[in-house]
Amino acid sequence: MENRSESGEASRPRLQLPASCDPPVLNGPTKQLVWIIFGGTGHMGRSLVKSALSHGDLVCSVGRVFESRPEDMQGIHDNCLGLLCDVRSRESVNRVFRQAMDRFGRVDVVANCSGYGVIGACEDQDEHDVRNQFETNFMGTLHIIHATLPYFRRQQAGRYLIFSSTSGALGVPGLGPYCASKYAVEGLIEALLYETDAFHVKATLIEPGLVRRDEPDSDTNPLPTWGHFFIKPPSEPYSNSTSPALHAKRMVQWLGDRQPTSAVKCAELVWQLGHCSYPPLRLLLGSYAIESIRDRMRSITEELEDWKHLNFATVPDSDQGNDEMDVTADSSAAG
Repeated sequence: MENRSESGEASRPRLQLPASCDPPVLNGPTKQLVWIIFGGTGHMGRSLVKSALSHGDLVCSVGRVFESRPEDMQGIHDNCLGLLCDVRSRESVNRVFRQAMDRFGRVDVVANCSGYGVIGACEDQDEHDVRNQFETNFMGTLHIIHATLPYFRRQQAGRYLIFSSTSGALGVPGLGPYCASKYAVEGLIEALLYETDAFHVKATLIEPGLVRRDEPDSDTNPLPTWGHFFIKPPSEPYSNSTSPALHAKRMVQWLGDRQPTSAVKCAELVWQLGHCSYPPLRLLLGSYAIESIRDRMRSITEELEDWKHLNFATVPDSDQGNDEMDVTADSSAAG
């Protein structure tokens, strides 16, 4: 059904999660939830903070200590507590949770939008680069879970919304360690989902594609067009302009503001996710995310079909020779 503006012109319908999720009703009353949003100063986190506040929720917006100043986190909104945190530090995360509980008395939804990546060939990234990505992306997520899960478990309710990436399902040249850290996050959350189901604690991995910024950055602390990624100069073996290792660098620099997916629209869907009754394990946002993951799954399926003839049962050693002959014969027949 079309929505119509005051002038009577037809407008696009509001993006809505499917009915199977039992999302909040359009323009209907919703229960006021308390959110902790880590990475609340990035363009995705900032949009999510604004979306939650616009719907009347209470929010603890958590900025990164080395990107924001304490004064930047003040006066955001009457219903918003602004804090700073380094997710690599367990105590820093614990402190945020304690302060949120002191202010609001409860926490219902924890969203982690924080992330860090280095763009460069695997060989060019040193131990510091790799550890920093894992400490931020994987250990940061684990610190957040360790700080909040005992509380969620005791109250028999809670929601995790963990921003992963299409890089958590793909091997992107120039983003090897970053992809590895996101793969780790995906495995962690999928295992957690099974472990906490009996406690009514739910988790969703949010995999955005190419998300553009819908609002300007702060004039005093503008972010580069590649956001939370650090571009490392390539070493000589990978410096050729056609090197696959430069793929990620070429991609982010070419994209600039061409990203097709709106951060504001993504944030609205994520807000609905926090309020729905039956959230999915994964929420892919944008056509790039859907198509790239679909291509990846197709590739894996085709590879399984190509090599499935090698999947035979283990047999006693006495029959091993005959079994090898059968496999060889089958392969010859297939050729």
